[in-house]
Amino acid sequence: MDPRVIELIEVIDGGFGQALSMNELAPRLGLSASRLSHMFKAETGTSPGHYLKIVRIHKAQELLETTHLSVKEIMVRVGVNDQSHFVRDFKNVCGCTPARYRMRYLAERFVNREEVRGEVAAEPANK
Repeated sequence: MDPRVIELIEVIDGGFGQALSMNELAPRLGLSASRLSHMFKAETGTSPGHYLKIVRIHKAQELLETTHLSVKEIMVRVGVNDQSHFVRDFKNVCGCTPARYRMRYLAERFVNREEVRGEVAAEPANK
């Protein structure tokens, strides 16, 4: 993989919460924005913008699972300004809204915890 594409991936992965502009990043990598976008897509199969969107959604999933932050707070932390776009993009990737994702995740954790408790309770006591 081209080192400039690798560097762009690293910048996106590390800076997903910030506004990232190809017009600002490309000159740092010695390319025009259009050339860098073309090269990125040729190497990865997706555009830099789509890759950034996916990185943000995955980080949002992690925050939904590990924090009590509101969906709006998570949206801001992952660098998205428009809630309707965020919810739509999240639903397209994950199949449900962020709020429903959190509810499903918590319900699954609760069921798994109860199953573990049931297994422990069902084990015969050592005599």
